[in-house]
Amino acid sequence: MSGRRPGGDRIYGVFGNQLPAALRKLPFDRHLSLQNVRKVDSEADGYQPHLIAPDQGCRRLVDSSLNYFRGPAEASVDAVHIILKELLRRSIGETEELKRFPTLQAEIAAAANEALQRLREEGKKTTLRLVDMESSYLTVDFFRKLPQEEHKGGNPTVSTTDRYSEGHFARIVSHVSSDVRMVSDSLRNAIPKAVVHCQVKPAKQSLLDHFYLQVGKKEGKELAQLLDEDPVLMERRQQCAKRLELYKSARDDIDCVSWAR
Repeated sequence: MSGRRPGGDRIYGVFGNQLPAALRKLPFDRHLSLQNVRKVDSEADGYQPHLIAPDQGCRRLVDSSLNYFRGPAEASVDAVHIILKELLRRSIGETEELKRFPTLQAEIAAAANEALQRLREEGKKTTLRLVDMESSYLTVDFFRKLPQEEHKGGNPTVSTTDRYSEGHFARIVSHVSSDVRMVSDSLRNAIPKAVVHCQVKPAKQSLLDHFYLQVGKKEGKELAQLLDEDPVLMERRQQCAKRLELYKSARDDIDCVSWAR
């Protein structure tokens, strides 16, 4: 997961290729078309537009637009989760020491996968919270700029008829599109940071912490079950241990004879 190793390259690929591509494919051209903006704005105003806050249509457009970012955010979390699971599987499989203890190997694999799943859930909560934060608060400047654009180069008095002209809706499209682009640029950097903080970094540093705590609570019998060594390997190990004891005993006997002379 570090540097230019295969796992790290794949994670960088999610952030550098997959996420930007997903953001570019979001259907903002259709969602922010003049026809849809007119529809959303009219629905927000209702039958008596002069009695309704004029910013309601813009607010609905921004909310519905930013909701599209939830898909790429979740997809980034899922993609990194798959990479981490594959790295975990390969790492456990390539650890020769664990092959002697199949029960322990299976327990570690299960505990690590459960930990990755928890990290995945935390990653989704955090990235979706970033998206929700963008839509939950629109600055005063956002609504202040739209009337200013309405009045640029013309009469500051905008009639109800002018408000529902094609030029009015085109200005809304331009204004909302500009805000959506800024949010997209911000999330393109923020989502990878959240994923690394919630998934990649804990996977490197503390993936098995919970497992270690559980092992520490086990009794001797349970620990012995974890160390249920493969019978063939255990037999070979025991034979090697016996031979080693014989060699040590023979060496001691030779030393005793040498000193006696």
